[in-house]
This record gives sequence, structure tokens and C-alpha cells, in this order.
Amino acid sequence: MSPRWVRQTVCDIRTAPPPAPAEPSADPTVAALRRVVDDLTASTHGIGELMLEVAPAYLSDIEAADVLALLCDQIGEPLEHGLAARRYAVSGDRRALHGSVL
Repeated sequence: MSPRWVRQTVCDIRTAPPPAPAEPSADPTVAALRRVVDDLTASTHGIGELMLEVAPAYLSDIEAADVLALLCDQIGEPLEHGLAARRYAVSGDRRALHGSVL
């Protein structure tokens, strides 16, 4: 399976990101925090795509953990973050990141 094919498939099947709030927050701190979270989720999605190239989506988290442990160690990412990023790349659902990345 080609990494390019995996990346394209993930982009094709993931759900659209949640819409932005109808009215941006008037509080500059809240607006800045939302931007930080958006940036973090965007970079985490990229990490998740990398994880999918190494451990395709058909592998369970347990099987993927065996494959991804070395990669996560090499890039300085905790394994749980790598697995969460992988789940996020498959689903496009930010809830996959709660408790581990966010």
C-alpha cells in the first residue's frame, strides 16, 4: 500500500471539521486559545497521517502500538499521543484527541 494512497484515502473519508462558531469570541484570550487549538489539531492530523503510513487503519490500536512504539520514540512523541493522532487522522473527529493530546 502506497503512503500517497493512504494519505489520499484518509483525506477522502474523513469528516469535515466542525464549523467555526457563528460569532467569534469578543474575548481576545478565548479567540487566541481557539487558534492555538486549531493549530495543534492541524499539526496532530499530519502526525496521524504519518502514523497511518506506518500502521494502516486496518490494524487495531494494540497491533499498531507494536509497530508505532519505535517511531514514536524516535520523534519524541508519547505512544498514546501517536495512537490518538492516528485515530484522529482516520476519523477527523477531534474527540479522538481528548485526554491525550488536547
